[in-house]
Amino acid sequence: MSIELQKGFLLTRQVQDTRQGMLLTYWLKGEDGPLKITINNELAVFFVEKDHAADAHQFLIQNNIIHQHKSLNLKNFSQNDVDGFYFDKLKTFYKARELLKANDIKCFEDDIRPEDRFLMERFITGAMEFTGVEQNAVGFNQYHQAKARTTNFTPDLSMLSIDLECSFDGDLFSIGAYSDSIKKVFMIGELQTDSADYIEWVEDEYDLLLKFITWLNEVDPDIIIGWNVINFDFKLLQKRCDINNIKFAIGRDGSAPFWRQNRLSPEQNFILIAGRVILDGIDLLKSATYSFPSFSLEYVSQHLLGIGKDIEDVDNRVEEIKRKFLYQKQQLASYNLEDCRLVWLIFEKTQLLDFAVLRSALTGLELDRVGGSVAAFTNLYLPKLHRSGYIAPNMGDGESDLVSPGGYVMDSIPGLYKNVLVLDFKSLYPSIIRTFNIDPMGLIEGLLEQQTERELQNPDIHKTIPGFDGAYFSRDKHFLPKIIESLWAERDKAKKQSNAPLSQAIKIIMNSFYGILGSTGCRFFDPRLSGSITKRSHQLLNQTKDWIEELGYSVIYGDTDSIFVSVGANKTDQQSQSIGKEMMTLINKRMNAELNEKYKIESALEIEFETHFHQFLMPTVRGQDIGTKKRYAGLVGRGEQEKLIFKGLESVRTDWTELAKGFQQTLYLKVFNEEPVEDYILTMVADTLAGKFDDKLIYRKRLRRKLSDYQKNIPPHVKAARHADHLNEKLGKPLRYQNKGWIEYVMTVNGPQVKEHLTSAIDYPLYIERQLGAVADGILPFIGKSFGDITDEQLQLF
Repeated sequence: MSIELQKGFLLTRQVQDTRQGMLLTYWLKGEDGPLKITINNELAVFFVEKDHAADAHQFLIQNNIIHQHKSLNLKNFSQNDVDGFYFDKLKTFYKARELLKANDIKCFEDDIRPEDRFLMERFITGAMEFTGVEQNAVGFNQYHQAKARTTNFTPDLSMLSIDLECSFDGDLFSIGAYSDSIKKVFMIGELQTDSADYIEWVEDEYDLLLKFITWLNEVDPDIIIGWNVINFDFKLLQKRCDINNIKFAIGRDGSAPFWRQNRLSPEQNFILIAGRVILDGIDLLKSATYSFPSFSLEYVSQHLLGIGKDIEDVDNRVEEIKRKFLYQKQQLASYNLEDCRLVWLIFEKTQLLDFAVLRSALTGLELDRVGGSVAAFTNLYLPKLHRSGYIAPNMGDGESDLVSPGGYVMDSIPGLYKNVLVLDFKSLYPSIIRTFNIDPMGLIEGLLEQQTERELQNPDIHKTIPGFDGAYFSRDKHFLPKIIESLWAERDKAKKQSNAPLSQAIKIIMNSFYGILGSTGCRFFDPRLSGSITKRSHQLLNQTKDWIEELGYSVIYGDTDSIFVSVGANKTDQQSQSIGKEMMTLINKRMNAELNEKYKIESALEIEFETHFHQFLMPTVRGQDIGTKKRYAGLVGRGEQEKLIFKGLESVRTDWTELAKGFQQTLYLKVFNEEPVEDYILTMVADTLAGKFDDKLIYRKRLRRKLSDYQKNIPPHVKAARHADHLNEKLGKPLRYQNKGWIEYVMTVNGPQVKEHLTSAIDYPLYIERQLGAVADGILPFIGKSFGDITDEQLQLF
């Protein structure tokens, strides 16, 4: 046994059955390189209520299922004692679970995999320290019979960006790789003596694959990144290896990847490579809450870096890549390498690897986990629950007829305003959880305490903290408020250190807790939990509204955690901001006093004065007099700092044209600055009719289903896609729109058509009515004008 403690950060985890029992395997990145540790003698476990345990035991014996049955000092949320059933093989565990379920015996926590349970029960998230018996291995250190515990350790991970080029049918042309110290392209073709030194020429696809696999293992990266890298690049590499009868041996121990499909989305694949992690740029950006109209590498690199790919159009790109492979291989190599570099630069710009590492260290999620909010909550909560004598409920146990409402949205008061202040509750839902001790076990314990008080006929109204829908929460038996409190403190520290990835990771985790408790996909779902959060937020917002109106100001809107206050057109910027700060101080002081008096609790709620709009529009619902919700626009700042902000309006929606967006920006600025608008509107209409804005008339929309799945009420973008693929088929081109994706089209006098197959005249009057007119009539009525009155005479000339 190695006495010295080793440290490492988790890369991959796996469980497998052996003759001796289950073997847990963990690959880590240690201080001196990769580490492989194996742990044996672990058992898989689920729990059964004690009243059913004897029957369960007999069923398993009768079916020759080897197991251990133990009486435990644990109970479920129904206050029934449970026994543990332990299995030395995963196969046996699954067989036992299915047998008992078939005989109507409920198993608890039977969906938690042993390799995950081992970590969570030891509070191991991203890093661990361990001892074990060292074994000989080439390229990494290996230990077996390991014992592990949690620790703090920040890894130095090596990263490599991968991209491949191929024909439309999947025949490989080249494979590129890039890092801050590596430039490499394997290219099929005869040696060209004047070629760049980063190109390695190979004879054919067989040679390409062999040399790439050998080289990759020599470079030995911890992290491989790319764009749709799993579902395209690695899936195709696996397929071409299979066709060429080559072992895709890219694991650190020489093993091939293990693949599995997403049960809910079969087109999505997951890959497990021993000791290496594949991070997809698209998935990771989405996990870090980035949002783009398109997640194409071209769009994201242009948006984030200001640079893009050399080839844009899909049809032309496929043909151009083939042409370059046949006649300009060095240019193709440069293009291949540039794609790798762009992904690398996006990861650097957004600090995505740091984000993934920190998220893993905070929650125990695998580095490559997509989503995973429920799993993160389970990792953090379950071991604490067990140590308090409870096991977790199963999915569906908390379902009832109760309905938890969403965030509170007030009716708005439409109008064109000067001096609107926005006050925002800082992390409202996590603050409510902290303040009112909202917690799954806290609910169970609170209900018990309240029942005991009733039975004693001497109820203490401050024994528990009341929630909604009959919920009561224990004042001292809970975990979630403390988890949030510690995360909150870490986020404040991260902000002070300007650690953006850590701050973002913590924010996402904290904000996910309400969604988890309100999701039927979580084992801790209970509408009394989520309802006690959202209904409390409704109450707090209304209370805040009342306090503000007591001061003589008008609340014109409220949304989830924000209050919009009109303080009067006669105020200067300085006066408005002073009012905002005074209002913030007053509300926080009154909130603290009220909660202490009413519930005997300390408030973690904090409202902040966030924004001063010196010009603000709260529009009406189109065609009606009532105010909108989640839609507004306003001006903040002065001079060079002035900024126009839109929420929910055309300028921030991807399904409106650039014509409408640009028109709205300029028109709103003119209205806010009290400038004439008639000449601008007339010029825009005339220029649109003259064809000067044809490049700005493109609609961009996602096909969210297969084209054949659209049967009724066919929307314009589907009509455009069908028209385009009908023409593609006639021209012998690939059908581009059959299986989801984005489509760009324009409206013509003969209906919607994609821009590359435009055969009819553009329907300019339709654009004027539905784009310019719709935008203008969102704001013009507030200054006593209308788009129709301004343009009718001009349009009659056409």
